[in-house]
Amino acid sequence: MNYKILITIISIFFLASCEHNKINKEIVDKNTIIKNVVKPNNINKTIVKKKIINKNIFNKYNNTGFALIYTDTLKKENKITKKIDKRSLLIFHKNLKENSFVKITNPTNQKTIIAEVISNEVQFSDFYNCVITSRIAEELSLDLNEPYINLVLISQNSSFVAKKAKTFDEEKKVAEKAPVDGIKIDNLGDDIKKSKEVSKDNLFAYSIKIADFYYKDSAKNMTNRIINETDAKNPIIQTLSKTKYRVLLGPFNDIKKLEKTFNDIKSLNFENIEILKDV
Repeated sequence: MNYKILITIISIFFLASCEHNKINKEIVDKNTIIKNVVKPNNINKTIVKKKIINKNIFNKYNNTGFALIYTDTLKKENKITKKIDKRSLLIFHKNLKENSFVKITNPTNQKTIIAEVISNEVQFSDFYNCVITSRIAEELSLDLNEPYINLVLISQNSSFVAKKAKTFDEEKKVAEKAPVDGIKIDNLGDDIKKSKEVSKDNLFAYSIKIADFYYKDSAKNMTNRIINETDAKNPIIQTLSKTKYRVLLGPFNDIKKLEKTFNDIKSLNFENIEILKDV
């Protein structure tokens, strides 16, 4: 009899223990589920953080190439999809955020001006790194036959931007009121005329910079890819140092040939192909 009672007590404890373990397991499982739910959030945060890092890298955007100077003719011929006030200090850009500030420099005379990106949805030829106004072209004393510029995105955290933002509206109002008569633009390309004659000593000599590589073999692989995947021929490798190899196309002595080759390599899908002068 006592034996049966003892068996019954042991069974009760055993069942209770199993139920307790089951409850604990469910609690653990729930915690695991919670953790599994939290974990993706952490992953998302990590992804967002990576995006922010990439954004910061992109905030260092720096490109040298040709600007497209806006004219009403471009709009009429559907070479650009939106108008811009020729007196303004505004630009169109395909990648940079709206309302961001850029510093535009004329490499020939080192004149600079601050402009604001008014839109990144305007369609125009990829050959140009931005669309600028005739006011900006005049301020920089650009050669309208070769509107070659350096464009740098200025960080919003920059004290330079903070100071410049205060005076930008005033500068913009002055620019909008001032007449634009120092420059005459009749049309695009060969139809562009300049009030002052361009010096004949300024020979056209530009090269397309594809990319810089740490290893020479990587640069060689890129030249092979250019030859095999595009119509561009004779890419060259320029050794800048023991750990820097630049792949170039050119030099070109004609802007139309330069533009054609530039468009030929669009299939490579590089984000920041540059045009370099007198390489």
